[in-house]
Amino acid sequence: MNIDATILGAGVAGLSVAAELSARGARVRLIDPEGAPGPAACSWWAAGMLAPLCEGETAEEPVVRLGGEAAAWWQAAGAAVTQAGTLVVALDRDRGELNRFARRTGGYETLDRAGVGALEPELPDRFASALHFVSEAHMDPRAALETLQRTLAARGVRIERAAAPQGQIIDCRGLAARDRLPGLRGVRGEMAVLRAPGVGINRTVRLLHPRHPLYIVPRGDGIYMLGATQIESEGRGPASLRSVVELLNAAYALHPGLAEAQVLEIGADARPAFADNLPRIVRQEDRIHVNGLFRHGYLLAPALARMTADWVLEGKTSEFLQ
Repeated sequence: MNIDATILGAGVAGLSVAAELSARGARVRLIDPEGAPGPAACSWWAAGMLAPLCEGETAEEPVVRLGGEAAAWWQAAGAAVTQAGTLVVALDRDRGELNRFARRTGGYETLDRAGVGALEPELPDRFASALHFVSEAHMDPRAALETLQRTLAARGVRIERAAAPQGQIIDCRGLAARDRLPGLRGVRGEMAVLRAPGVGINRTVRLLHPRHPLYIVPRGDGIYMLGATQIESEGRGPASLRSVVELLNAAYALHPGLAEAQVLEIGADARPAFADNLPRIVRQEDRIHVNGLFRHGYLLAPALARMTADWVLEGKTSEFLQ
C-alpha cells in the first residue's frame, strides 16, 4: 500500500495527527521505537484536564481559544469525556490568590459556601467561596490513548517499531526532536495517582496556594490523579522526596481524607516546549514537525492535528505553521 504520510512518535501528538489524517482518508504509517505509549512517554503522565479557561491564567490567548475545541474532538474520537466543569478554590488565608485568578480568567461563575457544597458536598467546610468554570471537562488520558489506538487499528494503522518512512514525514517525537529543533526545551512535571475510596470529589479541583498550587482529577472508582509541579528542567528521572512531600501535604489541605489515600504511582517526565510555551508546526526540507505542546498536550493536540491535516491534505496555512 502506498503511504501518504509517515508519523514519527506515538504520543498524544502523533496519535492525534494519525487519527485526524486517517479520518480524512489519508493512508498513514505510524512509527515509534517504544511501541504503544507507556510510562516512558510524557503523554502517560498527563492529568487529562480539558480546561482552556483556567489555563488562561498564565497561557497565551491561542491556548484558550484553540483549547476550546478539545472536548468535542476527544468525544468524537470515542474518548469518555466528563463535562463537569472545574472548581477553583483557595483557603481563606489565600483568598488573594482566588481574586487574582478571577482577574486573569473568564467564563466562570462565583460560588459562595452553599454553592461549593452543592457541587462538592465534602468541600464547603473548608472553602467559603470558589470559581466554577462550567464548560470545562476532564478525561482519563491513558484510556484516551488506548481509544485512539483502537480506532487507528480499525483503519489499518498500527504502531510499528521500525519501518521505512513513506510520503510526507510528520515528526511528533517530542523532546527527542531536539536534534532538529534546537529551540526545544524540557519542562518537568511530577504527579501522583491515589486510591481514596473514602473521598468523593466529582470534578477537577484546583487549589490555589502562593507556593504549592495543585490540581486533583477524578478518574473513577476512587482513583485520583494529583499534580502540582512545573520545573524548568529536562530531567526525566524519578520525583524528589521534597516534591512528593509538598504535593501530598497540599493534597491534605484540600481534603483531609486524602491523608488516608493509597499512593499507587509517583511519576515524572519532561514535556517539550518552546520559549513562549506555544506549539509549532515547523516545515523543514524533509519533514513537518508538530511539537512544543508544553503542558497542553491533550488540550491542544486536537487543534494541532487539524492544522497539520489541513496543510498536508489541502495546503491550508495556520497560525502555528512556520
